[in-house]
Amino acid sequence: MLEFRQVHKAYATPQGPLEVLAGVDLTLDAGESLALMGESGSGKSTLLHLAAGLDLPDRGEVRVAGHAISSLGEASRARLRRETLGLVFQQFHLVPSLSVFDNLRLQARLAGREQADWTNELLERLGLAALARRYPEQLSGGQQQRLAIGRALAPRPALLLADEPTGNLDEGTADEVLDLLLTLVRDTGCALLMVTHSPRVAAPLDRRLHLTHGRLTRPEVGQDACP
Repeated sequence: MLEFRQVHKAYATPQGPLEVLAGVDLTLDAGESLALMGESGSGKSTLLHLAAGLDLPDRGEVRVAGHAISSLGEASRARLRRETLGLVFQQFHLVPSLSVFDNLRLQARLAGREQADWTNELLERLGLAALARRYPEQLSGGQQQRLAIGRALAPRPALLLADEPTGNLDEGTADEVLDLLLTLVRDTGCALLMVTHSPRVAAPLDRRLHLTHGRLTRPEVGQDACP
């Protein structure tokens, strides 16, 4: 579903090029969940942006659902995001002028895959059915993040990319949102790549990798080691 082959990415700085990714290799299969960990500034979000086709590698290849991202034009990458990917960010990015219900079905409509039964089921499972006509500003932070997750999953994407999806929530609310996210991912069968700095948040996922000095490694034994 997602493959990185010797991916390099650098950014210009006053001191010269800063290499963020230095030959990253990564494979994520359909239905698999992977936590990408690392310190702030380690390049986790850069890797996620490359996976989403929001940025392009300097060298190497990124493939999503068999498509080489670098060979696609901007319009084709946008279509791939609409039809294949779901995106969840630390900031909710909800449309303030749309109700809960209309925010939820927005992505599915853009992808041409709106299904009324699935939208209504999501409302129930998100715990938002009674709030369907409210607007985002009338929701708590946890409710807004649940809505953002539901919107990303409404078109049943093949791959969900999540960047610190519980980072703005208190621990109790974060646990509830994470449990809901993983349950919905499992039930829809999509693959999940989640960026997090928290071993506790990463622990329930199938695999965990650390990004350090531009390269991916497994966590050390005793520090959230992979099984």
